[in-house]
Amino acid sequence: MSIATRRKALGFTQESFAFAVGVDRRTVGRWEGGKSKPQPPQRPKVAEVLQMSLGELDAMLAPAEVVPQPERVASGDHHGPGDPDDMIRREFLHLMAVSGAFAVMPMDDADATEGGADNFERMNGHLWQVYQLARAKHSVYPVVQSQLVALNDALRDGRGQTGPLCFAAGDLFQLAGELAFDANRYSDAAASYSLAASASKEAGAYDLWACALIRSAYVDLSERRYQNAADSLGAARRVALRGDTSLATKHWAAAVQAEAFAWLGDFDACEEALDEAQKVSNLNGQVSNGGWLRFDGSRLAEERGARYVQLNRLDLAEAALKDALDLAPLAAGQSFRRRGAVLVDLAAIGAKRRDSEQVMQYGAEALRLARASGSGYVARRLLSLTAELGTFGRDRRIAELKAEIGTLLA
Repeated sequence: MSIATRRKALGFTQESFAFAVGVDRRTVGRWEGGKSKPQPPQRPKVAEVLQMSLGELDAMLAPAEVVPQPERVASGDHHGPGDPDDMIRREFLHLMAVSGAFAVMPMDDADATEGGADNFERMNGHLWQVYQLARAKHSVYPVVQSQLVALNDALRDGRGQTGPLCFAAGDLFQLAGELAFDANRYSDAAASYSLAASASKEAGAYDLWACALIRSAYVDLSERRYQNAADSLGAARRVALRGDTSLATKHWAAAVQAEAFAWLGDFDACEEALDEAQKVSNLNGQVSNGGWLRFDGSRLAEERGARYVQLNRLDLAEAALKDALDLAPLAAGQSFRRRGAVLVDLAAIGAKRRDSEQVMQYGAEALRLARASGSGYVARRLLSLTAELGTFGRDRRIAELKAEIGTLLA
């Protein structure tokens, strides 16, 4: 094995690996090209990022004749690298657990230095943009992991004031949760959002805290714990009232709470929440930051349509969803995830009406988008659609669509 092989197995590019280790990309290129090796002071960090012991790294870097063949075989038997995705996941959880502990631990501000937290906040904002633009969300893991390593070091060493670093932690933990949620790892996502809420509360950042609660409620919604979700979102709305009144946080909480109420079959409560969410249009200026808070009301038509589908108000739902497609076509920048959700809802209306043409028109396009983006969210929505397709009997096209959705999820 080589540094390049191990780096690629863990999903790092040369750039993200160099950032994690703290060296220039050209240095990594020289290591992988055999022109130089990591120096002894650099090796502990290289081993940490490659998820190896220092001994394993030294053995890998040593000339082949220095390591006898039997010893290499024994090492492979007992200390193999394991599944790269699982190792990345475990390292992610470890880093967040350690950072979360440091974030709520009192720090001696007399020993703290200024400036570090601002750098983390800027980098976090950049990572949210990368996440939004990435078609395959899991591709963002390595660089987020690098940021977690750096944040962990800063928290441990006291490089920055406690409050701002806690804010940066609450922000980054939410992004880590989004990555886990999109990959259908609900337990990991819930743990991430819980840490985010704790760090945000410690920082006194009410809007950030409320957003962590909102994201946590999405886990409950995905696992059909609708009353739990409604309660969490009510708490998020109350926390958001103590935040920045110019931001859309409380309106986002209301929009998501409308979904919980719709699943509970409470039309009046759902309408109240939707109307509260609609008040985002009364805000002036920058109502979202494009990172941990992205709600700006632009998707309220599709949200309202989806809620009406849940409540079986099909005419109201179809009108709202078609408006959503017209207002934000994919060519104009609508995300695969958002458009996929609208298409699934329109297909679901067709299923409820036993209109196979409508099911195929919108369901097939949603399937295509799910394949193109690798979005776990759209895949989950398609799975929910298959439950609506049992009434079509032996319709060959519907059966093929269900089979293709099953293949996608597998």
